[in-house]
Amino acid sequence: MNYLTRTSVPSSLLGALVATVTHAHTLEALARPLLELLQTATGMESTYMTRLDESAGVLHVLYARNTYRLTVPEGLSTPWQSSLCKRALDESRFYTDDVPGQWGDCEMGSALGMVTYLSAPIRGKGGELFGTLCAASDERKPRSETSTHILSLFAHLISQQVERERLLAALHQANSSLATTALTDAMTQLPNRRALLEEMQRRLASPQEGQALIVASVDLDNFKPINDRFGHEIGDQLLQAVAKRIRRMLRDSDMAARVGSDEFVILAQEQRERADEAGAALARRLESATKGRFKLDSALIDYEGASVGAVVAEPNCASAQALLNKADAAMNTIKRLRKHDAAFPAPFVRTIARYAWPIIE
Repeated sequence: MNYLTRTSVPSSLLGALVATVTHAHTLEALARPLLELLQTATGMESTYMTRLDESAGVLHVLYARNTYRLTVPEGLSTPWQSSLCKRALDESRFYTDDVPGQWGDCEMGSALGMVTYLSAPIRGKGGELFGTLCAASDERKPRSETSTHILSLFAHLISQQVERERLLAALHQANSSLATTALTDAMTQLPNRRALLEEMQRRLASPQEGQALIVASVDLDNFKPINDRFGHEIGDQLLQAVAKRIRRMLRDSDMAARVGSDEFVILAQEQRERADEAGAALARRLESATKGRFKLDSALIDYEGASVGAVVAEPNCASAQALLNKADAAMNTIKRLRKHDAAFPAPFVRTIARYAWPIIE
């Protein structure tokens, strides 16, 4: 409150001002009482606060208080270049009792019938203009030194609240970003293992009536030889391409996550009576989605599809990790069958020049 010691505030207003500043936790909660106090201090029938949208070149009336003939509507917008606020700033003339004679070409003042106008800029910590705090009347009103001081004080208090809310918004955004990063795989932008287990545990703890949770474990066979032959950059591109294909085949209620170097897990919900059939169908779709040609920066990869194992959670299942282990075991069984079954030939890779090498896991 150092600013208060430099600004003369009548004792009749001081108590109300202190109460307002003490209890206001939002910009609106601060601005509305200040507009009422400003009306008392200036004797104007309208007081209002504006917000400048500099990129759009528009000045918006955020909050207003009107008690007599002159009415400044909340939500009113006016071009910044032709506004009273812009003229006042440009000319450093923050008071006039002859708006028509001084700035008769300003649309807002003319349309509303303003005669007396008093304003103060609201600036951010770096000096950028947030908006203005204004008082107006449709009659000639004198300006006192006290009212000018009070207007400046209120604009300063509002600017501090604006900065406080900006800081809180920035901290909230930073916290959200950190939380998102902690639950997201940076390579594929899919949820990571931690996010997967949290979601699995949530679904197991609050099952939908008549629904069963299906968990499909996906492992990219022969991924290491691709990485070794073409380098990690191509390997990363393959992982990203696989992730995109998996995303495209999911329903809105499904979830896909990357849980290891070349491992993905998909969650799905289905009616319990047909969950086994749906799990088998999901495994087939995932194998098909990961199968085929991948056009990467410096290689064409004709891939025979991943090994996929799908399991259905029992009604009394309570452990996400145990269910995930069961899905991994089912996937490993499929992997062993594929490895030794001639019906599933080993995948191969080709460069753009179509030189080919067999890959053996």
